[in-house]
Amino acid sequence: MSDSLVIIPTFNEKENIEKIIRKVFSLNYFFEILIIDDGSPDGTADIVKKLQLEYPALHLEQRTGKLGLGTAYIHGFKWALARPQYAYIFEMDADFSHSPEDLVRLRNACVNGADVAIGSRYINGVNVVNWPMSRVLMSYFASMYVRMITRINIQDATAGFKCYTRKVLATIPLDKIRFVGYAFQIEMKFTALKYGFKVVEVPIIFTDRTEGVSKMSTRIFREAFLGVIQMKVSSWFRKYDRS
Repeated sequence: MSDSLVIIPTFNEKENIEKIIRKVFSLNYFFEILIIDDGSPDGTADIVKKLQLEYPALHLEQRTGKLGLGTAYIHGFKWALARPQYAYIFEMDADFSHSPEDLVRLRNACVNGADVAIGSRYINGVNVVNWPMSRVLMSYFASMYVRMITRINIQDATAGFKCYTRKVLATIPLDKIRFVGYAFQIEMKFTALKYGFKVVEVPIIFTDRTEGVSKMSTRIFREAFLGVIQMKVSSWFRKYDRS
């Protein structure tokens, strides 16, 4: 049994899923894994089920249909909160864009006082590998836009590689998180800060996937762009009380 749970949402990740699971379980620190699969037609969940025979600390939740990144993580957060052994709860992609070795560094940041630790691509310059320049610029300037609108001091506002302490997820009213795409990542950071939690950025190197297909779309980007304004305005009429 571990105090740390890594949540990995999947949709059509058969090329990556076994490799990422084996890599996480090979780390010096023992992490448990929860896969949230949104009905992948390529058999991703079947691969996970086979691996469960080998790894008792591998968990699988299957959902019907592609319901969105944000709802997958909310499902995973609630699953983790229902099990009191988990003190540290992680978000991570299945495609190796997030290096599993960095899980230990994110956990250490929370052990040493952070409430949320973000794997940041932009805290020390721009640390992105294999992205086209257009994608780098879109991501970098998106974070600048988020900082300008929300006034939060986070360099990588759209980052999806994070460690939360349990108290953060137990405090945030998860049913009130509105967004499902990349705006979800912004909203979770913004909300954690509004509740007064300590959020730190840990420098990582982000490497674009080499197998499988990216889930980024124009609709997701538009949700993030417009959602930031909606989120900021809504915060003026909301109380953030940790008592």
